[in-house]
Amino acid sequence: MSNTFLFVTAVLIWGSTWLAIEFQLGVVAPEVSLVYRFLAASMMLFIWCKIKGLPVIFKPKHHIWFALMGLLLFGLNYVLAYRAQIYLTSALSAIAFSTLLWMNIINSRIFFGVKAGRRLYGGALLGTVGICVLFGPRISDVSLSDGIFYGSLLAVISALLASFGNMASQSAQKARLPVVQSNAWSMLYGCAFTAVLAFVGDHDYTFDWSFGYVFSLAYLAIFGSVLAFGAYLTLLGRIGAHKAGYVTVMFPVVALILSILFEGLRLDPGLVAGTFLVLAGNLLVLAKRREKAMAA
Repeated sequence: MSNTFLFVTAVLIWGSTWLAIEFQLGVVAPEVSLVYRFLAASMMLFIWCKIKGLPVIFKPKHHIWFALMGLLLFGLNYVLAYRAQIYLTSALSAIAFSTLLWMNIINSRIFFGVKAGRRLYGGALLGTVGICVLFGPRISDVSLSDGIFYGSLLAVISALLASFGNMASQSAQKARLPVVQSNAWSMLYGCAFTAVLAFVGDHDYTFDWSFGYVFSLAYLAIFGSVLAFGAYLTLLGRIGAHKAGYVTVMFPVVALILSILFEGLRLDPGLVAGTFLVLAGNLLVLAKRREKAMAA
């Protein structure tokens, strides 16, 4: 699969998960919902490995990487992200989590010595400005209350943990650990870590049998976890976390488009301008340089 296909897949799916997460909040504690989500996703991946004959037995040293990815990418990161959305609108959550792009740029430099370059910095800046233009009018009437501050802090810490998880995944792929099996084990470890948090928090394992909860849980497990993470982490291994992180700037645009189509959000100049800036930044970050033809 091409990098473009992987990028578009991650963006489109994750852009739609913001709405799905809203149906997960309320009756069931976020930690418990995440246990259900990643246990289901992990089992589906293990079944897929069985069908395809993919090896799932790895050395203990490899499980250290799986456990680290599980803790950062499929455990604490998501617990904080779900908790943040209790206090924040999806707009504020999107802005806070889009800081992952900058965190990936910085962490890629720290852990792998990757220099971003002018194009990447320019694209990241355009994307960030675009997100602010897109969501600015939608949060202008939000006061900086204790709840908003607390939710924003949770979202930013969630992005930071996700960035560290991206570094762990990139390192695992450099060690030639396969993405599918890595995700299967990492999601299982993430499920176990979250189950411990649910136990410590004394959360009951209740279940909401409403259509909205069940359908959104299935969507998040199959598409948001299995397919989107498979696409994103494969892309990350190919082009690096500093570029793959631009997915987090693009998927809020998808969320807004879906809101226009299904929730009656009006198209205005801010939406057009913000989307244009994000797409322009995307071209700077991901487009390959055209190599000049060598004279014969």
